[in-house]
Amino acid sequence: MWIDTHCHLDAAEFSADRDAVAAAARLAGVGTIVIPSVAVANFVAVRDCCQRYPGCRPAYGIHPMYTPQAHEHDLGVLRAWLERERPVAVGEIGLDHYVTGLDPARQAFFFVEQLKLAREFDLPVLLHVRRAIDLILKELRRYRVRGGIAHAFNGSKQQAEAFIDLGFKLGFGGAMTWKRATRLRALARELPHEAIVLETDAPDIPPQFAPCKQPGERVRNEPALLPQIAETLSELWEIPLPAVAKITSQNAIFILGNITE
Repeated sequence: MWIDTHCHLDAAEFSADRDAVAAAARLAGVGTIVIPSVAVANFVAVRDCCQRYPGCRPAYGIHPMYTPQAHEHDLGVLRAWLERERPVAVGEIGLDHYVTGLDPARQAFFFVEQLKLAREFDLPVLLHVRRAIDLILKELRRYRVRGGIAHAFNGSKQQAEAFIDLGFKLGFGGAMTWKRATRLRALARELPHEAIVLETDAPDIPPQFAPCKQPGERVRNEPALLPQIAETLSELWEIPLPAVAKITSQNAIFILGNITE
């Protein structure tokens, strides 16, 4: 059984064939899919996906790229959803210092307030950590939460070890399959096996082998591709693919709870 720890199955890119995408994932052996939200506006869509498709589990949070549209009262809405729905995590939350035009102070405010909520409800967090890893680690040391996952990790080994010391797992996915991703592959090879979980971030970060359905069309990632993505980890670890499935699934369950029930 495979666990996709980060997949935006509710995204508009899946509007035309979401049922088929979910069915293909199940057929490929992906038994559990964690669907993080990005804003209060898509909490219902995430919940509906998780109710419609067996094995899907929700996380609720406000993504840093959506903080320009967020309001302070959205934190109260999030609190109510965490209390009522009991998701597997708070997420997707964090900081993004790659995208231009985002207010760092506003991002930091929403990030810290959501860490406080995660601590209050004793929930792990799903972290967006683009170009802001050290700042995120600083806040995690101030506001200790019950661990979580550093999604789409692409930092240094030292930063990886800092997350691990704070009780976090590191999410690896499609980026790892690209031949040019030599530093990321080396990191996946060198880190302890118990530190890594698998993800697709579908529809984003497609693996190198993802098909382009139409000329000029944006390549879409899908949860059904997770076992093929895992083949890269199998090669790096030099262990059979079923062993990769067992290890990474155990890691996900350790950090997120028994999400396979």
